[in-house]
Amino acid sequence: MFIQLGQKIGAGVATLGLCGAGIGIGLIFSALVSAVARNPGLRTELFRFAILGFALTEAIALFSLMISFLILFV
Repeated sequence: MFIQLGQKIGAGVATLGLCGAGIGIGLIFSALVSAVARNPGLRTELFRFAILGFALTEAIALFSLMISFLILFV
């Protein structure tokens, strides 16, 4: 009984990384909008960097979700 409770609490704590990833993605794209507003000529180059940052941030979120599922089902 207590082991299952601990697993559920641990999985819930492991998903807190998803909150950080959401904040990070919001910061990346808000910086992109601000940078393009200041210099529209660099839009394509800035967008490439933003997509790279998005992919790396999303990878952290997926790792967090994977750890949560491992705690629950293994």
